[in-house]
Amino acid sequence: MIETAVAYTLVVFILLAAVATALFRDVLSAIVVFGAYSLGMAILYTFLLAPDVAMTEAAIGAGVTTILLLLTIARTTRPSTNELFEQVNVPAVIVVGAFVAVLATLLPDMYAVGDPDAPVWGGGVLSETPSLYYVQETYADTGAQNAVSAVLASYRGFDTFGEAVVVFAAGIAVLLVLKREVFT
Repeated sequence: MIETAVAYTLVVFILLAAVATALFRDVLSAIVVFGAYSLGMAILYTFLLAPDVAMTEAAIGAGVTTILLLLTIARTTRPSTNELFEQVNVPAVIVVGAFVAVLATLLPDMYAVGDPDAPVWGGGVLSETPSLYYVQETYADTGAQNAVSAVLASYRGFDTFGEAVVVFAAGIAVLLVLKREVFT
């Protein structure tokens, strides 16, 4: 019961932080709240037993992105404003509200976290899924004891390599933009 209360509290915090990020007029305030949003997402991913995604969200979302945004406003001028929040775009709120309502109607059909009948564990309608194969055959195929590492390094090795190249290129671009390139 307490896990459910923690999960709902995290979701409410994340939603409030997302709305506050969109509504704050002051750029610094929006960046700080966005960092809190990202940290909340990292905690939620940890709670949902996805530590690899949580570490990525904490490092990239709450860490690197927040630092880069803060560096950006430190190197540029920050417009002064007397208003705390942006004006709300009513048509956009209606469209987003309708989308959220449609998604909310789908929530009862989702599997609960840890449900033994969920397809990832091999029960229910989808008893033969790729996820089930990875869970059962990872060690035999790759010798890796961690299924996530095996998927990233073995099954999707080229894709992971491509992602690493993109992250490296983004890092070089950031160095060039900040004019701190040091190539020795």
